Amino acid sequence: MEFKNFLLDVQNKVAVLTINRPEVRNAMNAECWAELGQIIDNVNGDENVQVIVITGAGEKAFIAGADLNSLKKLTPVDALKGSGRAVVNKIEDCSKPIIAAINGLAFGGGFELTLACDIRLVAENAIFGLPEAGLGILPGLGGTQRLSKIIGLGRTKEIILAGRTISANEAVQMGLAYKCVPQGELMNEAYTVAKSMVQKGPLALGICKKLIKASMSTDQETGLLLELFGLGICLGSEDKAEGIDAFFEKRKPEFKGR
Repeated sequence: MEFKNFLLDVQNKVAVLTINRPEVRNAMNAECWAELGQIIDNVNGDENVQVIVITGAGEKAFIAGADLNSLKKLTPVDALKGSGRAVVNKIEDCSKPIIAAINGLAFGGGFELTLACDIRLVAENAIFGLPEAGLGILPGLGGTQRLSKIIGLGRTKEIILAGRTISANEAVQMGLAYKCVPQGELMNEAYTVAKSMVQKGPLALGICKKLIKASMSTDQETGLLLELFGLGICLGSEDKAEGIDAFFEKRKPEFKGR
């Protein structure tokens, strides 16, 4: 499919989605968010896709934040519509694992988008920041809510209130990112992680994602009950039967996600 602001390449059940606006450091406007939401819906429903990788075109930025010319025109009513936030929520709720391969700047909405992804890989030149307060606004795509759950309240306050930026190596040290690699190796590393996920049962991965998310907002007793229900679904699935048969037959399983 052809898109105005993105490139999409699907190979071996891995969809690589590239934000393709390097002339503005991949800054996002309303049109970009709408198109991204459509793409996420498409790949989430595509049986040929099992894992998604999101990255940015060029060597300078993953997403440098909002397109300020577009931001100037936004009103309180636009905030209440929450179109960008709805897209970020789609990324978080996607039934398929999503890897953010972060090259260069991940500021504002770009940073917030990565927080909704399942795994964050960073190139050595990656820099994270939420500079919105310096513009008289605040992170409005989930930054005030998701970041503290990953790195804690104190560090989140440093980033949002003091405007402190985070380097690639520091992101790994604080648990924000999984691994830091040279920029030229970023996509190879993303493919390596994606391929390991492709070998897993897609139904199980989707349920695991939901259970892990639920663990952040439920008490342990409720979470354990949900886990039992999830396990029950898997035990009655075709994927479970295929996985066990493949193990005994010493072959790779051919999961179907059901």
